[in-house]
Amino acid sequence: MWPYYETEDWSVLPPELNRRFNPAFNMASIKQAINEAVERVSTVRMPAPTRLRDLIRQIRAARTAAEERTVVNKECAYIRSTFREEDSVWRCRNIAKLLYIHMLGYPAHFGQLECLKLIASPRFTDKRIGYLGAMLLLDERQDVHLLITNCLKNDLNSSTQFVIGLALCTLGAIASPEMARDLAAEVERLMKSPNAYIRKKAALCAFRIIRRVPELMEMFLPATRSLLTEKNHGVLITGVTLITEMCENSIDTLNHFKKIVPNLVRILKNLILAGYSPEHDVSGVSDPFLQVKILRLLRILGRNDVDASEAMNDILAQVATNTETSKNVGNTILYETVLSIMDIKSESGLRVLAVNILGRFLLNNDKNIRYVALNTLLKTVYVDTSAVQRHRSTILECLKDPDVSIRRRAMELSFALVNSNNIRTMMKELLLFLERADPEFKAQCSSNIVMSAERFAPNKRWHLETLFKVLVAAGNYVRDDVVACTIQLISEAQAQQGYAVCALWRALERDTADKQPLAQVATWCIGEYGDLLLYGPPSEDVEAPVNLTEDEVIDVYQRLLWSPQNTVVTKQYTLLSLTKLSTRFQQGNEKIRQIIDTFGSNLHIELQQRGVEFSQLFRKYEHLRTALLERMPPMETAKPQANGIIGLVNGESEIEEDKTMILEQLPVAAPSDSSALLDLLGSSDFDTEIPAVVDNNTPVTAAPVINNNDLLDLLGGLDLSTPISAPPSFPQVQSTPQIFSPTNTSNFLVDGLLNSSPVQNEIPSLVAFDKLGLKIVLKLERPSETPDLLVINMLAQNVGSMELTEFLFQAAVPKTFQLQMLSPSGTVIPPSGQVTQVMKVTNINKAALRMRLRISYTGDSGPVLEQTEVNNFPPLAWQ
Repeated sequence: MWPYYETEDWSVLPPELNRRFNPAFNMASIKQAINEAVERVSTVRMPAPTRLRDLIRQIRAARTAAEERTVVNKECAYIRSTFREEDSVWRCRNIAKLLYIHMLGYPAHFGQLECLKLIASPRFTDKRIGYLGAMLLLDERQDVHLLITNCLKNDLNSSTQFVIGLALCTLGAIASPEMARDLAAEVERLMKSPNAYIRKKAALCAFRIIRRVPELMEMFLPATRSLLTEKNHGVLITGVTLITEMCENSIDTLNHFKKIVPNLVRILKNLILAGYSPEHDVSGVSDPFLQVKILRLLRILGRNDVDASEAMNDILAQVATNTETSKNVGNTILYETVLSIMDIKSESGLRVLAVNILGRFLLNNDKNIRYVALNTLLKTVYVDTSAVQRHRSTILECLKDPDVSIRRRAMELSFALVNSNNIRTMMKELLLFLERADPEFKAQCSSNIVMSAERFAPNKRWHLETLFKVLVAAGNYVRDDVVACTIQLISEAQAQQGYAVCALWRALERDTADKQPLAQVATWCIGEYGDLLLYGPPSEDVEAPVNLTEDEVIDVYQRLLWSPQNTVVTKQYTLLSLTKLSTRFQQGNEKIRQIIDTFGSNLHIELQQRGVEFSQLFRKYEHLRTALLERMPPMETAKPQANGIIGLVNGESEIEEDKTMILEQLPVAAPSDSSALLDLLGSSDFDTEIPAVVDNNTPVTAAPVINNNDLLDLLGGLDLSTPISAPPSFPQVQSTPQIFSPTNTSNFLVDGLLNSSPVQNEIPSLVAFDKLGLKIVLKLERPSETPDLLVINMLAQNVGSMELTEFLFQAAVPKTFQLQMLSPSGTVIPPSGQVTQVMKVTNINKAALRMRLRISYTGDSGPVLEQTEVNNFPPLAWQ
């Protein structure tokens, strides 16, 4: 308190008390004093929290994870305590720190309600942190997010554009279907706002709403089209993005917006011809982001539409020729242009231009651009093969790239370019690649080389040479189907057997521990044609062994059998081959018998069984040995399949013999250890005769199936209760000509295809398989003149975006039925394409029909083998 003075003369007062009364000054002093008092009280009650930057420094300074958790837990405990106070002046700062802690992966759900309090605050800084917290901490699975709907509606009607922008961003990020339906009208209203900033945010929010609730699309159509007339590039790019999303989700909307193609062409042309604009220029290109968005929309609008494609051909050519390629920005635009050209109904010259652009990409130093070019050419090669062939040398150079992804794509593209004209040069380069390739490439590369050689080989000698080089280069990474294919080819090419046995002997003399498939092929070939190796005429173009004796051959075989590095399968091949040599050689039988006798007590049961059985051929059954071990007849043509199955290819058109109908996909001369196609005809444990129909309902008895433990019982679970009428016996080779005789198939290929008999009942179709982009539908018909016959039209549709090759459809039914399969319409299914095949099922007993299916093909991710069972045939199909 001031001291009291009785005088009226203020001049005698001390200087510090001699002041005139100033009301304004005193009121300001009073307010300041009150605020300082409140802050002092708050400081006593709760100290000021750590700033966000200080918290970041503390967390980064932590040396261990435990120390970091200690800092975070301490800060979270403090933030929880501040949340208990209703009027915390530090709520905004605490939520910001909590969001940083959430980004580090620590739980922060206890701050959800505090975010709602910040959103309700009138201050923009509070709203900004509150909405950011809502987008990070809330989603439609949280009940708390329902409380934010009213706050969003209020802020969407705010007079401040930035508050409206915050609300629109949050709505697009966390909107549930219910919230989107409640606020869609507000968003549509804001899309017509005179403020460009708000229109841009509203268009992006509408994009998110349509993605969440597609049925709200119609509400935004009128406002969306008006966005294309905008001069503001930000609004324009959001409008194009919104239209693209609409067109991808609705065919009707796509047809509606095809009228805007001239508008988009005009906008894109203005961007190309526009001069320098510092606001939109990126590395010398005018607004590349908008150009890319427009090109993507044009690609969608022009797909499968000749008129729309014609309208955009010129502008695509201008973009492709006028875009600068020295910077990555220009390459991005060119890449989108190429995709658009290849996806629409463009002119052939424009497609060549697009492929040339991709060829230039292959020469770029940036590995990402090279990879994109190879990936796009792999999709393009089926559209315009001749244009891609011009860049074959550049693609082959990519096989030497140090990047593994580029080498893989280059390898796949190289095989796609192989044809009968370039098979020699392509195989030469691919064999060099196979020799130095990483192990992960060898299996796929070797199989593809074998399939390409099988399809385009100019002659048998070249084919054999290629297969031998594959066996040497790929080593143990060669798949089993390659071994069987090589053996079949040697058996079939009788004029080349002398060359083959000499070449394989040269390879077998070397160490083959890392080349087991080569050893298997070589031992089989020498066992069959060992007499040509020693006593046959010398081959002209291969160095024949000089003074080779029988003992030297037997010594090599002994080394193979004693080597612990050789597999059991290789030793089985070698043991059988050595037994056959006893009938091919003129002396040396005693030494061969001694080696075989040693396997009678082998620890491995398979080798022991062979040793015991083969030993009997030198003793008790000596008189049968020559007849049993005589040369095998030439094998039927077998093809290597992408899924590793060796069997007769259904519908192969290159070979005349394959045009005859093959009974239920039965492989007559496939090796017994890989006869996977026999799975379709029943369990290997059943030796019953299988009735089938080949032509004009003439029953033919197929060869009984021997017991083979390696077979997968595809018909397991189906009704196989046919009585066994005969004891187990070996397959009769004489029955083969009945199945494959051309006389039995004179009208078989067209039987049922040209028959227009009336259908007795309208039977609903079945979806037998729908997976990985492949859909198989079975359409059922019953001709009125043959009530026991069911005609099944198989329709295989490719609903994906990648081409499916090596397609093979196989079917099996129980033994009480008779199944007849016609040749398919093809083995390659392009995107949105289809392959058909006709099956005829004779059901004399009127039993419920069940069918087991096996589908194999090669897709984008590699070989695929699927198996399914159809048990839901309608009663009309079999009653």
